[in-house]
Amino acid sequence: MERADIKVLICDDSLLARKNLADKLKGCGIQNILQVTDGQSAIDVCRAEKPDVIFLDVVMPVKDGITALKEIKEFDHSVYAVMVSSVGTQTHIREAIKCGAKDFLQKPATSEQVEAIVSQIADIN
Repeated sequence: MERADIKVLICDDSLLARKNLADKLKGCGIQNILQVTDGQSAIDVCRAEKPDVIFLDVVMPVKDGITALKEIKEFDHSVYAVMVSSVGTQTHIREAIKCGAKDFLQKPATSEQVEAIVSQIADIN
């Protein structure tokens, strides 16, 4: 799959964090980027838009990222999920991986980390 064809959903309640990650993704050639501010919105957008990859914050209003990931994986097993958090405890990491996350990034994610994930996704598809 070409990078320009990869559809990404960023779910974070912080506007600055969403902008930072979106800028890094654009720098990697990703053009189709959706953004939401809470876990329930992520679930709704995943049902409607079927993104290839989702970046989920752990701590958010309405539904946290791990709860959202559990629900998303119930209807979309193939989505590539990456948890992104500033509170990345070992417990969060273990729970996220148990729920189907492929990776866990500490905020702020570096350009190199984002590039590595984009490369993996492009190779999978």
